[in-house]
Amino acid sequence: MREPQERRGQAGQDRRTPADRAPADDVPADRRPRADARRNRERIVAAAREAFAESGPEASLNEIARRAGVGPGTLYRHFPARPALLTAVLQDRIDTLCARAEQLLVADSPDEALAEWLRALLAHARVNQGLGSALLLERPDALGFDCHQRIQDTAHGLLARAQHLGTARADLTAPDLVQLVVGIALSTSHATADPAQPDRLLALALDAVRRR
Repeated sequence: MREPQERRGQAGQDRRTPADRAPADDVPADRRPRADARRNRERIVAAAREAFAESGPEASLNEIARRAGVGPGTLYRHFPARPALLTAVLQDRIDTLCARAEQLLVADSPDEALAEWLRALLAHARVNQGLGSALLLERPDALGFDCHQRIQDTAHGLLARAQHLGTARADLTAPDLVQLVVGIALSTSHATADPAQPDRLLALALDAVRRR
């Protein structure tokens, strides 16, 4: 009698090619729950990032869970209260902002690199000012990290490179730049009649940054 095809070969041998295997096959069984939990957390943060941008910091947590494709219980296991999710989203956005600065540090033009990052900082400040305010209002100690100092340190790297190459004013400091951009974001947060005003004000600020 011929042995059934699926039992041929050495006992227990997996004859599938790597391309045939499901991704979970390459993950040890004891690590799969942790990998699943990490993916769920990433999906929740991504969904919350979109929901908070659309509806503000009071966006429905149940709606965020639905967008992430998880149940409310899974969301609350990762983020027991709203401040925890607000913190994760804000930190994720700051990570993205600082990662962009790292890429721009090797750009050919230090002036354009600084200008591009300050535009990204303006967009960040305009989107996140409500998020940060809501978080600090609910729990002043919720952040657990000095996001403002981190942004200043990032700005310093780009500004110092432009100053070293002689294309930016030597009397400027990173706190000056950050405060200027945040001020533009705050002063134009309710100016719905002229959506181009923030970019115009930033262009004026960038003109003042350049060394004459």
